[in-house]
Amino acid sequence: MDKPKNSKRFDLEERCFEFARDVRVFVKSLPRNLHNVEDAKQLIRSSGSVGANYIEANEALTKKDFAHRIKISRKEAKETIYWLRLVDCGGDKETDGLRYNLVREATELMKIMSAIMRKSV
Repeated sequence: MDKPKNSKRFDLEERCFEFARDVRVFVKSLPRNLHNVEDAKQLIRSSGSVGANYIEANEALTKKDFAHRIKISRKEAKETIYWLRLVDCGGDKETDGLRYNLVREATELMKIMSAIMRKSV
């Protein structure tokens, strides 16, 4: 069976979705303390916004709106890296490893959004 014409778009949508889902799994492994509770809320919001804004970009009616949404998606990926770095893993090496992988994925998503921005201008 042939792939849909714009299957790459949906692959990135799925990748963003999996990233946000993985962040939620990561948050469950964090120690429960006051600052982690607040930082985790921000982390969950920004990680979900990466994909949500990418989906919005794909539904944009104008090139300007598309570029704007892609920029927001990139910004949210960058913000997610900030919150990932800020949360306290409680010295647990496995949790810290999960964080490292999520930072790497957020960085890759940020670079992908940057490339899309450059190509859309």
